[in-house]
Amino acid sequence: MTQSDRGSAISKIIGSNLQRLSDQGQPFEPQAKMWVYEEMIAGRKLTDIINSEHENVKYLPGIKLPPNIVAEPDLVAAAKDATLLVFVVPHQFVHGICRSLLGNVHPHARAISLIKGVDVERQRGLHLISSVIKEGLGGEMDVSVLMGANLANEVAQEQFSEATIGCYNDANGEIFRQLLNTSYFRIRVIHDVHGVELCGALKNVVALGAGFVDGLGMGENTKAAVIRIGLDEMRRFCQLCHESVRDQTFFESCGVADLITTCYGGRNRRVAEAKVRTGKPIDVLEAEMLNGQKLQGPPTAMEIFNFLAAQGLEKDFPLFTAIYRICHENLPPEHIVKDI
Repeated sequence: MTQSDRGSAISKIIGSNLQRLSDQGQPFEPQAKMWVYEEMIAGRKLTDIINSEHENVKYLPGIKLPPNIVAEPDLVAAAKDATLLVFVVPHQFVHGICRSLLGNVHPHARAISLIKGVDVERQRGLHLISSVIKEGLGGEMDVSVLMGANLANEVAQEQFSEATIGCYNDANGEIFRQLLNTSYFRIRVIHDVHGVELCGALKNVVALGAGFVDGLGMGENTKAAVIRIGLDEMRRFCQLCHESVRDQTFFESCGVADLITTCYGGRNRRVAEAKVRTGKPIDVLEAEMLNGQKLQGPPTAMEIFNFLAAQGLEKDFPLFTAIYRICHENLPPEHIVKDI
């Protein structure tokens, strides 16, 4: 995992659970390594700060991490001998990370991805990030996914929230539930990896639309309409990609709950609103507003549009298409309503 706010928040949960489970005699090691991309903060290495002060002062300030979470700047060293891998990185970096890890992970390791995005290649079409991880690490690893309505800061503050694990294998779903479930972070496990993962990616695109509405000063009725249309396009897109996706998945935390949370409180919404109000490009606003972190919504919007355009389906998904064009083709934000 990385040093992002989300990675740090989930590491807090993992550290606490590992200590509890190992104290109970469960087959878990009491310590976990967190891969941290090294940065200098006021003349000190970020890994040194985390390991001595047990706080990610850049990405999750004010939140103490358990002392059994050890920051490690070397990716291969962080994954060495681990049988459970938790991926929390921007989806643009997954290919490179897997290339570094290939041949350097435990042969019986299992993984779970918290990454919200998709991978689109012309030759293969749309590809789930969990599948990219599996193939990138040799094609044998079982990879589950976790998505849900859980903004990192609120999780770190132990405010009650839910999440959904999508898994292929009951035993693997259960071991990750044990690793991540707490009294304030409640997890349900379901057998719909494709639906859970795609919901996690697509809600960031809809949140951009909600942010455009806010930036234009439109009312709650308009925003509710964008969210409803967005949920419908999410459902149809998911089932277009994978017929096995279940309608019930959209009523889990990974579905409508995550969509609502992100459309009101997420960083994609905030940056999209600022884009309308300031006229600044998204990459400039990322630098100004996100403390070095990257949005997942704009690249996902491009990947989704490329997938739809390749099949001539842009008009069947007018909201996704409008959001892509506002982000990447300078379409005026007013088209968020005009085009739907």
